[in-house]
Amino acid sequence: MALLSTLTGIIGFGMGVPFGLLLGFYFFIYSKPKIVQEPITRRVNQLDNTALLNLLHDIPLWVKCPDYERVDWLNKIIADMWPYLNKAICASIRSMTEPMFAEYVGMFQIKTIAFENLSLGTIPPHIYGSKICETNENELVLEPAVRWAGNPNIVLVVKLLTFRITIQVVDMQILVAPRVTLKPLVPTIPCFANASVSLLKRPEIDFGLNVLGGDLMSIPGVYHIIQRTIKMQIASLYLWPQSLEIPILDPSTVAINKPVGILHVKVVRAHKLLKMDFLGTSDPYVKLNLTGESLPAKKTSIKKRNLNPVWNEKFKLVVKDPKSQVLQLEVFDWDKVGTHDRLGMQFVPLKLLTANETKEFKLDLLKHTFIADPYDKKPRGNIVIELTYAPFREESIKVDGIGDILSRKESSQDRPSENSSEVLSGAGLLSVTVQGAEDVEGLRHNNPYAVIRFRGDKKKTKKIKKTRHPLWNEEFQFMLEEPPLNDTIRIQVMSRRKGIGFHSKECLGKLDINLTDVVHNGRINTKYHLMNSKNGKIHVDIKWTTV
Repeated sequence: MALLSTLTGIIGFGMGVPFGLLLGFYFFIYSKPKIVQEPITRRVNQLDNTALLNLLHDIPLWVKCPDYERVDWLNKIIADMWPYLNKAICASIRSMTEPMFAEYVGMFQIKTIAFENLSLGTIPPHIYGSKICETNENELVLEPAVRWAGNPNIVLVVKLLTFRITIQVVDMQILVAPRVTLKPLVPTIPCFANASVSLLKRPEIDFGLNVLGGDLMSIPGVYHIIQRTIKMQIASLYLWPQSLEIPILDPSTVAINKPVGILHVKVVRAHKLLKMDFLGTSDPYVKLNLTGESLPAKKTSIKKRNLNPVWNEKFKLVVKDPKSQVLQLEVFDWDKVGTHDRLGMQFVPLKLLTANETKEFKLDLLKHTFIADPYDKKPRGNIVIELTYAPFREESIKVDGIGDILSRKESSQDRPSENSSEVLSGAGLLSVTVQGAEDVEGLRHNNPYAVIRFRGDKKKTKKIKKTRHPLWNEEFQFMLEEPPLNDTIRIQVMSRRKGIGFHSKECLGKLDINLTDVVHNGRINTKYHLMNSKNGKIHVDIKWTTV
């Protein structure tokens, strides 16, 4: 009896294995992907209590969270554009994946890899809530909540030897919470230069994967492995603070030059200047400035009745582009009445300088910028100057945004003691940007402007008429020989009206800022409450960059 059962088992196994292989080979060769069906939907009032309870987590965020807003208008636009977006996205996917597939052709006996069908279906993504985040930076931050329960028809065909393997993606569902940052804001359409996309949390992704007609995700353990792998890969690339940077405008069209160094200029002397006065002398002085700057030119003192003046006066100019900027020197004869006569001029390109090296120039003065002028043969004398270009330290320049702050912290952890004393010593540039104010209100008039006082210097923004929320966005620079560790800067918001009389000028609020934290952190960008003001605030961005 036992022998009979053993023989029966061996015969059954011998017949079952070839039959199973034959049946599997048949399905392997002749199986076709399923046709994607439209999902069945029902109205909410047709659901019972249990189904409604299961839908609570799917309620839009604009219902549960008051800071999220409905964007039905945007969903309507996406729905109308979805047939065209579908084709455009699929075309981009094909162009991106073709080179990747070509790398595997020829490996492991693979002949071809191609999409047989590629469509994202007829159901567009749905944004079920969005909010706008206010920051102190020059940017616009959007946080939409996106859900897509689509019916894609994606079929990938792999030809291996004589076999044809079909892989189909079905029933895809994606829940993602991105942060879209549009920065920097610029006065060029579309008014932002780059779009930065990052994920606030790991996305929820669910889909079916049919291989040769069978659901691969139904195999125990495979579903969780694929889910974990996809989430880890996406998180490593785009989970905050990592981001996907998308350039929108050409950088050359929206280039905003920032200070990168200081040019030290020493006007030493001049020799054999022209005689412009009636008594055969001149009263010379020198004006100097950098091209591309709207700041007032620096001036030396006036040397009365002297054709060979000696100044030995030092000046500092802020450099934004040492490769293209040029130092312009003009020598004038001072007159008590009327305009001052120009004795001559010269230019020095900054690209001729080597960083942190002093170079002396002896320049023959010219009548104007046209050097090869055949009629300009009259000798106008010469001028001697000494120039030194001192660039800022790289770590003191990169203080914009959270990414730079994180990089600064990482670098400081790698080098805990390096340059720690140098940060608190040496010359540098203090940049004060007065962005704007809120709720500043005067008793008699509201024409606000800001006044900045620091170490005896006084600078003012433009006046904006008849507003309680002025926006100035003006930058003021102070070049210092040492860090302002024990200094404070005073900012007053004033209002002024035309005419002479009582109460023509009024203080709307003031603020004293200690600069110790600015020196240690490199930058402070925040809104301060104004003293002597009921609800007034002022937005100030202060940077300290060291040479």
